[in-house]
Amino acid sequence: MTDSPAKTPLYAEHLALNARMVDFHGWLLPLHYGSQLDEHHRVRQSCGLFDVSHMTVTDVAGPDARSFLRILLANDVARLSETGQGLYSCMLNPAGGVIDDLVVYRLGPECYRVISNSATRQPVLAWMQNHLDSQNLVLNTRDDLAMVAIQGPDAAGIVARALPDLAATAKSLSRFHSETTGARFLARTGYTGEDGFELLLPGDQAVATWQALVAAGARPTGLGARDTLRLEAGLCLYGQDLDIHHTPLESGLGWTLNLTDPQRAFNGRTAIERQQADGAAAHFTGVVLLDRGVLRAGQILTCADGRQGQLTSGGFSPTLQHAIGFARLPATESATTGSVCTLTIRGQEKAARLVKLPFIRNGKNLHPELIEPQGVEA
Repeated sequence: MTDSPAKTPLYAEHLALNARMVDFHGWLLPLHYGSQLDEHHRVRQSCGLFDVSHMTVTDVAGPDARSFLRILLANDVARLSETGQGLYSCMLNPAGGVIDDLVVYRLGPECYRVISNSATRQPVLAWMQNHLDSQNLVLNTRDDLAMVAIQGPDAAGIVARALPDLAATAKSLSRFHSETTGARFLARTGYTGEDGFELLLPGDQAVATWQALVAAGARPTGLGARDTLRLEAGLCLYGQDLDIHHTPLESGLGWTLNLTDPQRAFNGRTAIERQQADGAAAHFTGVVLLDRGVLRAGQILTCADGRQGQLTSGGFSPTLQHAIGFARLPATESATTGSVCTLTIRGQEKAARLVKLPFIRNGKNLHPELIEPQGVEA
């Protein structure tokens, strides 16, 4: 990256739509196109369209690709038995800290596609290169590709109308599966808690494809709604909920750790197993504010026994009409699901309840008995 923010192939489209542009980890991306709130609701109710071309796409190919990724990732790519299958994983350092969270797809017997975050581009690519001790392996960073996400309950129908040659694929794809059609790659994945797809395609095809999707009913949606959507869906954000100082066990991602094969010495495994044995991992949980107010990352929560933790993410949920967040708390009986803790907002103590993540799945409130619309404090 240069010192100047990079522009995706869709930059001119965003300007034409009067988007408010911001510098996001070295990329100029739309924050919103007029109303972040309307964009959020459109994804939950119909379909939103995101430019996510800032993501880092790396193809790993060669006879040693599978063994390389089995060491590099905490989840096990040996689980990917079919072409097109994908899985979510963390990439760890020796201490078990999270270098990045990512999705990896099997493109063939000796080829995989890794999609990682833009914020971690340099450390991820450097980490992969530093572990590249095989002559039977090639890493190819696909800066030639653009990427859009089509998210919401109407996503499949909109893809079918806008891109008829992908209609059958969109209808048949299962969650966390992908299919490559010519130079395009369509996966049934996303970052919103709704049904939807992520489409990779050559950069010179991005504008025409974007325009076709908009004409078919997808609404352009910016980073602001992307954040409130992922918060409701209980999805971690690297740099806030995940970082090199905490293991997946401390970030609610213990389910991504595959320890089935005792011979698979993936990076960070020893540290993870030690933390499991000690039972010292912090508790990562959802938080619902019981009083009026707004939750923000960095706020301190105090458990009933006096021990303290911290919010890693927080905000106002447009769907639930309630303040929600994520917190990392000490491993204590006072930090279990259903417990009530306190935090200070504007000098006042507020009560909050700990709840299981996520808050929303496919537009549905998963905790209706705990979360009733309340509104936000001015």
